[in-house]
Order: sequence, then C-alpha cells, then structure tokens
Amino acid sequence: MGPPLRLHELIRAIRSVKTQNEEREVIQRECAEIRSSFRDEDSVYRGRSVAKLLYMHMLGYPAHFGQMECLKLIASPRFTDKRIGYLGAMMLLDERQDAHLLITNSMKRDLEHSSAVVQGLALCTLACLGSVEMCRDLAGEVEHLLQTSNGHVKKKAVLCAVHIIRKVPDLVEMFIPTSEMLLSEKRHGVFYGAVLLATEICQRHPAAIKGFRKILPLLLQKLRQVMSGYSPEHAVSGVTDPFLQVRILRLLRVLGHNDESVCDTMSDLLAQVSTCTETQTNAGNAVLYETVLTIVETKSASGLRVLAVNILGRFLLSNDKNIRFVALTSLQRLVQSDHAAVQRHRGTIVECLRQTDTSVNRKALDLCFALVNETNIRVMMKELQRFLQCCSPELKEQCTSGIFLCAEKFSPSKRWHIDTIMETLVTAGESVRDDAVSHLIQLISGSSELYGYIVQRLYKAVRRDIVQQPLVQVAAWCIGEYGDLLIIGACDEEEAIQVTEDDVLDVLEGVLQSHISLPSTRAYTLTAIMKLSTRFNNAVNRIRRVVSIYGCCHDVELQQRAVEYNALFKKYDHMRTAILEKMPLAEKSTLAETETGIGEVKEKSNSESKSTPSVTQPFSHVTDLLGLLEESTDSTPVTSGISSINQNVSNGGSLLDLLDETPNSAPLPLVAYNNNGVQVQFSFMRPPSSPALLVINSCATNSSSSDISDFQLQAAVPKNVQIQLQAPSGSSLPGFGGGSVTQSIRILNPQKVPLRMRLRLSFTHNGNLVQEMCEVNSFPTETWK
Repeated sequence: MGPPLRLHELIRAIRSVKTQNEEREVIQRECAEIRSSFRDEDSVYRGRSVAKLLYMHMLGYPAHFGQMECLKLIASPRFTDKRIGYLGAMMLLDERQDAHLLITNSMKRDLEHSSAVVQGLALCTLACLGSVEMCRDLAGEVEHLLQTSNGHVKKKAVLCAVHIIRKVPDLVEMFIPTSEMLLSEKRHGVFYGAVLLATEICQRHPAAIKGFRKILPLLLQKLRQVMSGYSPEHAVSGVTDPFLQVRILRLLRVLGHNDESVCDTMSDLLAQVSTCTETQTNAGNAVLYETVLTIVETKSASGLRVLAVNILGRFLLSNDKNIRFVALTSLQRLVQSDHAAVQRHRGTIVECLRQTDTSVNRKALDLCFALVNETNIRVMMKELQRFLQCCSPELKEQCTSGIFLCAEKFSPSKRWHIDTIMETLVTAGESVRDDAVSHLIQLISGSSELYGYIVQRLYKAVRRDIVQQPLVQVAAWCIGEYGDLLIIGACDEEEAIQVTEDDVLDVLEGVLQSHISLPSTRAYTLTAIMKLSTRFNNAVNRIRRVVSIYGCCHDVELQQRAVEYNALFKKYDHMRTAILEKMPLAEKSTLAETETGIGEVKEKSNSESKSTPSVTQPFSHVTDLLGLLEESTDSTPVTSGISSINQNVSNGGSLLDLLDETPNSAPLPLVAYNNNGVQVQFSFMRPPSSPALLVINSCATNSSSSDISDFQLQAAVPKNVQIQLQAPSGSSLPGFGGGSVTQSIRILNPQKVPLRMRLRLSFTHNGNLVQEMCEVNSFPTETWK
C-alpha cells in the first residue's frame, strides 16, 4: 500500500462527489484505512490520520475512535504532533468523558516546557476542556506562568486563570495578588485579560473588591486613554477598542456597587463616555449600553441617571430591532427607581407598540403597563385598546389582563371602568382570562347607580353581535338580573331605547339557538330567561315553554338546569319569586385568590369576623388516590378528603385556627417507609381544641450516595376518615442525608376509628423511575383515640 491520502486530497475527493451516498462511501473507505493505520501503530502518519478524522468530525461523521490517538500525539516530543493532538483533544474530548483526565500529566509537562509555543498549546487546551480535577491539579503551573515575561504565554495564562476561577471558585485567592499586578501591564492582550480576570475575582470573591478599588485611578486613566487615542489595530467601525472599553466599564460597575465614593470618582468619566461615544454604529451603542448599566447599577447621581434614561430613549428611535429591544428591557428595570425620567419617553415607548416585531411589542407592552398612573390612565387605555385591535394572538391575553388590572387600579370612575372593560371584551373576543367574566359581573353588581345604563348598553351589544362569547355571558347575566330596568327605560346616562319583553326574549333565545354559543354561554342565557319570569309580567308562559324545551337537551348541564327550573314552575311556584330574586352583592376576591383557587373561611363571632385562607390541595388527584385502598379488607371505599374537610370547616369553624394552639402531648414519631435509602418519618401533633384533627408532619430523607429527584408522596385513608395533603417543601432529596422534603398531612377522624393509611411514593433514582406502595397500620393509639 502507498502512503495514505493527505488532508487536502481527502477534501478534494469529498468535494468532487455528486451525491450524499458517494460522500458516505468516501468517508467510510477513508475511516477504514485510518482504523487500520491506528491498529498498525503507524506513528509516521498518525498526525495525518487524526487531521483527516477531525475534518470528518466537522462534517458530522463519528470520530470518537480517534480520542486515544490524540493522547498519543500530545505525548509525542514533536511539535507538529502536539499541535494536532491538542486540537483533536479540544474537538473530540470534553469534561464529561474520563479520557480527558489522561492528558493531565502531559499538559503538566508541557506547561513547564521551555518552548513558549508548546506552553501556549497546553494553556489553550486547559482553558477549553479543563474539568474541576484538571484545574485543581494544574492551577499552580498556570499561576506561575502569569509571572512570565513572555507576553504570548502570559495572555493565554490569564484567560486560562479565568476558566479555572469559573470552574473552581475556591482557588480565587491564589490569583488575587497576580491579577492586581497584571492591571499595570502595557501590552494590550494581557491588560484585556487582566481586566476580565479582576472582574471574575470580584464577582466570585466580594471580599477582594476593596483591594481592587485602590487601582481605580489606573482604570479610569486607561479608559480615558482609550477614548482619546485612536488605534487602527483595535478600532471597530470608528470606535477605538470597544471591547476593552466594555470590559473596563463592567469592572467599574462591580467596583462601584454600593460605594458612593467610587461612584463620585468615576461619575465625570461616565458622563464623558455617554456624551462623546459614537451612536451610529453597533460598537458605539455597545459601549453606551454598558455605560448605562454601570450608571444604573451603582449609586450614581440623579443627573447621571437621567442621562442614562435619555440614552435609552435614543436607542428607542433606532431602526435596529435589537437595539430597541435592549432599550425597552433596560427601561423596564429603571421604571421603578426613575419613574419620572422614563415617563418622559412614554410617547416613544407607545410608538414601539406599532412595530411589527412581536418581541419588541411584548417588551413595550410590559413597559406601558408599568407607566400607567392616575394622570395618564385615559390616554394610555386608548393606546392599549388600539394596540389590542391589531396585535398578534399570543399577545391578546396579556394585553387584556393588563388592561383589566390597570383599569381596576387607576379607574377615574365606575362608569369609565365598566365601559373600558366592555370595550376590551368586544375587541379581545375569546382572548381573555377565564375569570374576566366573573370580575366584570362583580364590578357591575357593585354599581347600583349604573344598572340601567349597563343593561341597556349590553343589550344593544348582544342584539348587534353575539360572536364575543365572554361579553354575551356578561350581558345574559345582567339582563337576567336587571331586565326590568331595560323595559321601563331607566337609563339616565344616555337616551333610553324602547324595548318590549318579547324583544328581550327574542335576543336571548337567539343566543340559546346559535351554533356559535358555548355551553357555558347557553347556561348563562337559560338562567337569565328563568330569572326574567319574576321580572317580566306578560311573558311567563313563553318562558315556561322555552325552559321545558331544553328539558331533553343533549347538553347534560343545560338539561339539568331546565329540569330543575321546570320543577320550580310546577311544584314550587310559590317559592319561585324568592328563589330568583336579585343576587346580593358578593364580597370582592383578590386576583391571586382567583388564580390559585384559594378561598376564605369565615369564622364569625358576636363582636368580630375573622377570615383565614383555606388549605390548598397541591395535587389534582392525590386524595382521589387512584384506588390505593381497593385491596383493603375494609369494605368502605376510599374518599377524597378535601371536600369533606372543607364542608366540616364551613359547618364548624376554621380548622386552621386550631393549628396555632399548642398541643398537650405529641405521640412518638413513626418510620412509615424505609427502603432504597429513602426514609419517611411521621411526627404527630393534635390541637387540644379539636380532638378529631390530627396533623402529621412527614419528613423524607435520602441516605444513598446519589441524589433523588421528582419525589412525590401520596396517601390514602378509608372513607370514614378524611385526609388533606399540603404542598411539599420540594421535590429533590440530596444524597448522604444532605437535605429533606417535608409535607403536612391533616387527618380528620371524628369517629375515632383505628387509623390506617396506604402510601404511594414515586421518585427518580440514578435515572430510573421508582414507584412503591406500602401500608401503615402501626399508628400510635394516641393518634386516633
């Protein structure tokens, strides 16, 4: 056989093929020859073979079988072999593979080599793939090379030291004295690396910031020199050395954090950078952006902060979408501390809502909501509703939610508030939160002086169009409650319209019969028609016929309502007026309660009313228990304890208040589960004022050598015992007992039957999903007697 192909010959052969199959044939043939040469221990052409293998790796073909050959090349005394070997190691190895540890000794020798080029190869490889173990072993050699006189080696050693600090923060103190010395370097590359190293040290080791503040005048002087001078070698788009300017500004930001004296010292220079930097190029904008961040994150003077906001305002006028996005993000961070300065750019921010880029629209929308206050609420709502008409579908729900919140917080009047919500519902259509209808109904029910105006306006909206289902639901509720005001024309805010009882019923029947009406909308409408039987005088028979029609509807919910309403007409007609009277004003619930489903338990006494939030159930089917007790000898089925406990709370007072009392005595802890290194221990507490209530605090620990994730505990009890699980403290169990997951389980046992419980545990251990069940029958008698 002749000598193997050279790299450029292989490249030419691959480029000359016509199809993908032909390329694969060339690659497979060459890989076979490379494997053969590796088996023959051909040291002459090993470097050539690895170079070709790296090219194949770049094309996406497997090249892992060349890893050991890279190690052999690194150990070779020839520089050409070392160069290919180190390049192959950086491309084919990473710290997740154990093979990379085998080159530690070779790198240690090369770091002590007399040739600066060989030292540079070793430093580049260590900075690229150095693991925690390698960094610990070679940190001393890197620290020694930081003091060499060779600028080429020192520059690479500085960047390697940055990698070591990021990997092993414990070694940061080793590099503090050298880094302070390196900041006085004249060579550009070394000084750039020294600034980066100093920044990393200050971020990882805040105690070192005080020492670096001593060289603040040197950093300011260097930044002035960079700004005033011009170096074609380092200039980018007419801006002198923007990369170094950015690095120095980041270091100044770290040094000036929470230190007014440092901020005062560098304020003049920051103002100079802000006013003298070119703004027509990306390089200049990058320097200005870092200057703004430095001003914002330090205790700079108010005038300087206003200057920073003005710079961001200029960014908003840029044609570059990326710059506008950066400006909006930065202004959002400033809106709380410098609200007045940001408010001056409100017009430009609103203009960003008209951009075609969705990400810019989202950021501008968030910022607009943050700028809304009592003085500009009317103007901002008009702009936001104009944006709602043309925004992308994924932003409609965010926009409507923000409009609802701002209108509730800053509305100048109830009528304006209600008009705004109704206009938003018309514009947004289905893109509203599920709780929007209930919130608007609650708002309307609290505006008794506007009932006539509201019901007339909603009636006209529904008569015109029923496409917007949330609005139709609100209209149906209002017409059902206040339809009598519509008939008598009790509207003082605008000219009253002439409407008959049949006109109202025609509209509502149209909603019932429309194919676009949702089941919930039909339910609202049928209930409204039924309520009108007590508001209208001449349409009771028609209402009775409509209700009876839906007694055999395919929609079960609608059928049940119709059957019950028919029963009111037939059997309980004497009670119909009292049952269907107008709804009383409901107590206002917060948005957080609506979102999380947290209710309030009212415990009334003679002189005061006390409310406490009820316990939430974190798992959707925890107490449904998936048949965990089906195999039990007890014939009583498993029950979901959450509804029973809530019913008991409503009848007998708050259970949660009882938990604040000190128990008389606590039974001994019980180990409920112990397997696979996982132990679950129960401790017990019984409030003295509620003998039927038992609080079990479970504590899960992991004594194995590997961590456990996705830990979940479920519990089941018989039907005559009620159970409620609270949210666990976490889902991860560190190994060697390094942490725990706690969870509270509340048991209500009014009949004082012996307590039994079946547990289901699921967790991920060593990448495998583990699911186990166990039954606990050895509860202390104090827990149930």
